Amino acid sequence: KTSSDRQTAAAEMGLREELLKAIWHAFTALDVDKSGKVSKSQLKVLSHNLCTVLKIPHDPVALEEHFRDDDEGPVSNQGYMPYLNRFILDKVQDNFDKAEFNKMCWTLCARKNLRGATLLISNDDAFKLWCIFNFLSEEKYPLVMVTEEIEYLLRKLTEAMGGSWHQEQFEDYKTDLNEKQSSLSAWELISVIGSGQFTKGLDRQTVSMGINEVYHELILDVLKQGYMWKKGHKRKNWTERWFVLKPNVISYYVSEDLKEQKGEIPLDGNCCVESLPDKEGKKCLFLIKCSDKTFEISASDKKKKQEWIQAIQTTINLLRLGNPPPHKEARQKRRELRQKLLAEQEELEQRMKELQVANENKQRELEAMRQQLEDAATRAVEEERKRLQTQLEMQDRFQLELEREQLVRQQMEEQVAQKSSELEQYLQRVRELEDTYKKLQEALEDEKQARQDEETVRKLQARLLEEESTKRVELESLHLQQQKTIQMTEAEKKELENMQILKERALQVAMQQLDQLETERKEALEQYEEVKKKLEMAASKTKSWREKVVHHEGLIRLIQPGTKNPHLITNWGAAAFTEAELNLREKTWQEKRNTAAQ
Repeated sequence: KTSSDRQTAAAEMGLREELLKAIWHAFTALDVDKSGKVSKSQLKVLSHNLCTVLKIPHDPVALEEHFRDDDEGPVSNQGYMPYLNRFILDKVQDNFDKAEFNKMCWTLCARKNLRGATLLISNDDAFKLWCIFNFLSEEKYPLVMVTEEIEYLLRKLTEAMGGSWHQEQFEDYKTDLNEKQSSLSAWELISVIGSGQFTKGLDRQTVSMGINEVYHELILDVLKQGYMWKKGHKRKNWTERWFVLKPNVISYYVSEDLKEQKGEIPLDGNCCVESLPDKEGKKCLFLIKCSDKTFEISASDKKKKQEWIQAIQTTINLLRLGNPPPHKEARQKRRELRQKLLAEQEELEQRMKELQVANENKQRELEAMRQQLEDAATRAVEEERKRLQTQLEMQDRFQLELEREQLVRQQMEEQVAQKSSELEQYLQRVRELEDTYKKLQEALEDEKQARQDEETVRKLQARLLEEESTKRVELESLHLQQQKTIQMTEAEKKELENMQILKERALQVAMQQLDQLETERKEALEQYEEVKKKLEMAASKTKSWREKVVHHEGLIRLIQPGTKNPHLITNWGAAAFTEAELNLREKTWQEKRNTAAQ
């Protein structure tokens, strides 16, 4: 669409909205029955009056057809709106008298809403306030005027009456208003201004003049008005006229009562206004050039001249740009600003709700996490208690096993000591024997072989005792390490448990080795018993031979063979093996131990 088409469409929408507001007041003033419906006869009267003032041909058949007797829908504003749009508003042309239309709607609604009201203003001033309300009210139904528009209207009235605006007084009133409803209906606005709440100290005529001036500006689109002199086109004489500047025309009348119009100056984007020098005894001159005529006008003083030139130039600029009058543009901007603030407030409220929901979800998550932490802490305490109990049980079991092993070792030491004592006594008897006859050579050889076997057994016993002592030291070391492990910090629990498992495995291996040593010890004891029997047999033979020698030849001292290498000294006497043999056996035992540990 072109710019002119958009301007035309916007003007039509604005006109329709103005008509709807006035019709809404008239419709809501109609009487309703007990069921809340408006009678068809009242709708007929209202529709007929609207068609008359809007200069639209009335179609009673369409109304009867729309609200026929078998219609299930209620006869209300929801049911009347389709008829109003289709048969009245869609046919409206800009050829009717808006003042007459507003008067008709005012007459229908004021009779009911102002009944018994006591006002300090005239009925005509109340009508003008009603028209101003329709202009400034929000485009929502039921119609109300918000606080910002109330302040705008009261400020303009105060300025029009020549008074000073008291913001503190309005703030107090605004606070009381917000506590109640934060907006006013048309009748509440008329009551507020008509009661003199904001016009104290001013007479009725001043208030009426202020209302009239605001009415002319906002409703009649009067941008400026006042007396000036105009030069005629034919007689060239100067005549005083009352000029009224509107968005597209300057009308001039005989007087300010506007009863006799003498002509008008049409304005468009091609017009211009220029200042003229004084001439012909006239001062403060300016010129309005139109497409077909030029008008010379004289203001009363330089200030009025400048104000009129500026007002006319502003109007021409608005026509060139296709913008609405300043008060309508300001109203639209205020509405857009309120809508923007409302949208931002709704968005803020929505964000606050979302943040509140997110906060509640986070609180629930935190509560769940806290509960999980409490449960985990409870489980950890229980597991720690069980672990300590298990550890104590293992310590007791290890202590019992260690005591048992110590008892077994003590018993074995006693047995070995006893056997060693018996062996020493036997060797003492053998050393006391002296040389025997050559006939005793076989017996001596047997005794020598028995002695070698005995030394082998004793070496085996010594090795077993040494290994047993080493194992005992390892067991004691494991026990000490276990006690140190118990005292370690909580951070090393897992590592200690792994070490404990390894040590338990090492302990099991050591136990297996002890079992193996026990088996070897038993085998050594069996060999010892066999050697002992052989020694006893050899001793018996030696005794018999010695008795025979003593009996026949006298006591003979036997000479026993000795070792060439120096002997090692042990806890039980001279060792039966050399130091080289001992080192070899220790190296072999160490290798077996390392293999078992791996």
